[in-house]
Amino acid sequence: MINTRLANWLPPVVLFVLVIVIWDLGLLALGVQSFLLPRPTVIWAKLLELWPTTLARGVAFTASEALGGLAAGIVLGTAAGLATARWRTAQETLVPIAIGASTVPIIAFAPITLNWFGYESPLPRMVIVAAMVFFPVMVNTVRGLTEVEPAALELMASYAGSELQTLRKVRIPNALPYWFTALRIAATLSVIGAVVGEFFGGPLYSLGIFITNQTGISDYPSAWAAIILACGLGIGFYVAAVIAERVAVPWGSARETAR
Repeated sequence: MINTRLANWLPPVVLFVLVIVIWDLGLLALGVQSFLLPRPTVIWAKLLELWPTTLARGVAFTASEALGGLAAGIVLGTAAGLATARWRTAQETLVPIAIGASTVPIIAFAPITLNWFGYESPLPRMVIVAAMVFFPVMVNTVRGLTEVEPAALELMASYAGSELQTLRKVRIPNALPYWFTALRIAATLSVIGAVVGEFFGGPLYSLGIFITNQTGISDYPSAWAAIILACGLGIGFYVAAVIAERVAVPWGSARETAR
């Protein structure tokens, strides 16, 4: 098992290190200026320099926005998915709303939420993240609750199982792998929504505003340091979602391993 995991992880790790080395040495050899593309070693040095004073606070603030919006989007999307799978009236009402929410561009929506809640409040970005997360969570919840093996439903009916028992023992276990797939997608979307929403307003130390300001004064190594931290934040959210899935749905991981 350990050897298999090492074999799976080794190629991407080697490729990542190779890309960083080629990036750094290539820019050094070609004499590319930092305002075009900074070297990784320069970005790393700037990250270490700014982490205690600015970047640590920015990561914490952006992460709180992403987590708040992610939680709200998951709760609302799951509730909407449950209602849509159960009642036809809810399906006719909620599906168009979900589709509309998924098509709203962040660039158009962000200034409106800033006017609603103010520039310093984290609520505008949470609303943006919740709107982005809502649709994939709802759709996957509906799929998981409805795409059940007919034989399993017939078995529950033969035992005179109620709708609540069928939901608890058949539909929800079937829906969990779908739901966690949506969670993995939503985890990365939440960071994207929070950072992009910050481009239009927020505290000066937030990652989106920091990237915008440092780019405006041509301090590109600092901007890239914040970008890398935002990427790391998204990866961290994704890894947390994967770990939660393996703990909550061990049969899904076993099925993937068997395949």
